Amino acid sequence: MNLPRRRLPALFAAAVVAAGAAPFLAGGDAASQEGPPPEPVSLVTEASRRAATKAVQWLVRNQQTDAETGQGWWTAMVGSKLNDGYQLEFDDERPHVGVTALAGTALLTSGSTPGRGPHAKQVERAIEFLLANQDGEGFISAHRSRMYSHAFATMFLAEVYGMTRDRRVRAALQEAVAFTCKAQNREGGWRYVPNAEDSDMSITVCQVMALRAAKNKGIAVPKEHVDAAVEYVMRSAVTRDAGEFERGAFLYQYRSKNLQAAANTRTSFALTAAGLTTLYGAGIYNDRDIADFVRNRKLDLGALPEFKPMLLHVYRHYEDVDSSRHRNHYYFWYGNYYAVQAMYIAGGSYWKSYFERVRDELVRSQRADGSWRDDLVGSAFATAVGAIILQVPHDYLPIFQR
Repeated sequence: MNLPRRRLPALFAAAVVAAGAAPFLAGGDAASQEGPPPEPVSLVTEASRRAATKAVQWLVRNQQTDAETGQGWWTAMVGSKLNDGYQLEFDDERPHVGVTALAGTALLTSGSTPGRGPHAKQVERAIEFLLANQDGEGFISAHRSRMYSHAFATMFLAEVYGMTRDRRVRAALQEAVAFTCKAQNREGGWRYVPNAEDSDMSITVCQVMALRAAKNKGIAVPKEHVDAAVEYVMRSAVTRDAGEFERGAFLYQYRSKNLQAAANTRTSFALTAAGLTTLYGAGIYNDRDIADFVRNRKLDLGALPEFKPMLLHVYRHYEDVDSSRHRNHYYFWYGNYYAVQAMYIAGGSYWKSYFERVRDELVRSQRADGSWRDDLVGSAFATAVGAIILQVPHDYLPIFQR
C-alpha cells in the first residue's frame, strides 16, 4: 500500500543496517520531540470535531447487522496488495474483518465502549462479528481476508478487553496473539498469508501494533517475536542517501539473502510512517534506545538509523499521497493512519505541522454525508481511518496515546 515506486541500486545493500528492539514497551520519551509538545486537543478545531462526528454517524448508519446472531459488520472490497497492484478476491463488497475492526476502533476513539456511550450497541455487534470469524487456530478471517485484517481485529479486541475484562474476549485475544506469533517467518516479519517466505513493512507494522495492544492489556507476548520483528524493520532502514533512496526512509521489503528482491523494492511516505510506528510501538523512542539495544545484544552493525531523518522523511513526503491522483486511494488512508501515530508520539513541531495539514485536508474532502472516498477498498475503510485520524488527539485509546 505504498508509493512512489523507487528502485534500489545494487550497491545499496551494504547501506541497509540491522538493529533490534528495545524491551517491548520500554519506558522513555520520544527524543524526537522539539521542545514541549503542544496540547493535543488544542489542534482540534470546531470544523475537525464536526467532521469526526459526521464520520462516526456515517459508520453507525452503515453498519450491517444480523438480529439473530447479534453480529454487526461493515462491507468493503476484500483483496490483497502485492507490490504495485491490488488483487480483489471478489467483484463485490463483502463483510470485511479488517474494515469492521477499524470502524469499531473509530467508535472507540469517539468515546463509545461496550455497554457505554451512544454507539455501544454498534461496538458490541462488531465484537460479535469478529469473535464469530475466528477459526480454531486463532486466525480472524472472513471471505479470505488476510493478515492485515487479522492484525486490525486483534488490536481492536485488545482495546475492548482492556475496557471490559471480558473472559470470552480475552480467550479470543490470546489465541489471536498466538496465531500471529506462529505466522511470523524466519526474517522476523509477516506477509499477506501466514508463514510466507518473504515479508513486508506494511504488514509487519500491523502485527507489531496488535501485539503491543495485547501486551498492554496483560496478554502474554513472547519478547523474542517482537525483537525479531523490529530487527527486520531496522534492516529495512535507509541510513544514507543512495540514488533515489533518501536517508531516513524505510524499504517495502528487505531480503537479507536475496539481493535481487532488495533491488526491486521501494520507499514511500507510508512505509516510513510504518517503520517509525513499529519502533515506537516496540518501546524504541530515541537514538539512545537504538544504541543501547545494539550494545546490549553485542550486534556488529554499521551506521545506525536515526529518528530525525525518519521524521523529516515523513514530513517532506506527505505531498506524495496528498494529491488529486492519490487522495481517494488507499495509499492516502493507510499512510496517514500510521503517520498520525508516529507524529503524535514524536510531538513538538513535527506533530503540529503534520496534523494541521492532514486535519484540514480531511475537513475539506469529506463528503456531505460524512464519508470519505477510497476507490479500491471502499468508503467504510476511508471513513473509519479518517475518523481515527481526527480523533487521535482526544487520547481515548491507550494504543494511540503517548
